[in-house]
Amino acid sequence: MTRTVALESLTPDAFAPFGDVLAATGDFRLINEGLCHRHHDRARLDFGPEGRAGISIFDAVPRALPYAFTLVERHPEGSQAFVPMHAHPFLVIVAPDEGDRPGRPRAFVTDGTQAINFHRGTWHGVLTPLSAPGLFAVIDRIGTTANLQEYNFDTPWVVTDR
Repeated sequence: MTRTVALESLTPDAFAPFGDVLAATGDFRLINEGLCHRHHDRARLDFGPEGRAGISIFDAVPRALPYAFTLVERHPEGSQAFVPMHAHPFLVIVAPDEGDRPGRPRAFVTDGTQAINFHRGTWHGVLTPLSAPGLFAVIDRIGTTANLQEYNFDTPWVVTDR
């Protein structure tokens, strides 16, 4: 048996329960002699009392729709931001927490100009580019305590493009 998840456009309101949408929209400050728009303070980064911010580079294999998955994960000690190093849409899978287990997943697709920041403890799918290159800067917690919990659904979920 397969369960499906319909793909949604990534909007700040729809994604708010899970994290922040990072985009160059809305209010800004002019900086650099008026040649740059600074869209200020777009994400709630959270690295806990024992962590620090780190930036890593991920190079993920592109996937295609329909996309089947069983694995989701979360980071109980800190937030995690995926910032694409390209202008291609990518898939963002999230699930609400239901008693320390993920609930029904939701799937969003970015518009090619957006990045995302998962709030601390948010169940989410793995990094899922939809085309090459799959290069992302990832800003997350660096620390000595464990910061990864994985969950495998018994039955696969399949993301469809509606």
